[in-house]
Amino acid sequence: MTDPDLDALTADEEAPAAFPLTSGRQRGYHRAAVDTFLESARAAFEDERDDFGAEDVRSASFPLVKQGYVIADVDAALARVEDAFASRARERSVRELGVETWVSQARADAQVILDHLTRERRHRFARTSILTFGYRIDEVDHVAERISAFLRDGDALTVEQVRTAAFRMQRGGYREEQVDALLDATVEVMLAVR
Repeated sequence: MTDPDLDALTADEEAPAAFPLTSGRQRGYHRAAVDTFLESARAAFEDERDDFGAEDVRSASFPLVKQGYVIADVDAALARVEDAFASRARERSVRELGVETWVSQARADAQVILDHLTRERRHRFARTSILTFGYRIDEVDHVAERISAFLRDGDALTVEQVRTAAFRMQRGGYREEQVDALLDATVEVMLAVR
């Protein structure tokens, strides 16, 4: 069995770093994992493949190691890559479906999110049991209200604010996978209409 920290020091030392590296006791993203993923994303984008897109970039995750890439720098680059894939998908959809159909579809997707978020506070998502941790309900509800205001009234909200939404944990909180899925869907809608 290999040690990821050792792998990060041996294989990655040879290649120049694409991003700033962590120092001391801080952990960052495994260099080789990030480099490999970004190379795959670049190839998929250049080849205009249909089997790789914004959702793949959004769901990417990497092991944490000592002397890895600084997380914030990689996440910022991933956001730009996701935006590029989303922009291409939007252009392709408009070309294939026509503007009216595309707009109608984006509105329908936004309405599904809005319908979900207009549920009563503290009851917007399924909850974990009192013995397990989930996302803090009040924090998720606050973000849900901001998303609702954006979709319903056009209040200010950026894709980056939704992407970086983070919640503390509480026993009996909202189920993480449901909240994360809704946030991902919101990002997709926001990128589609950008």
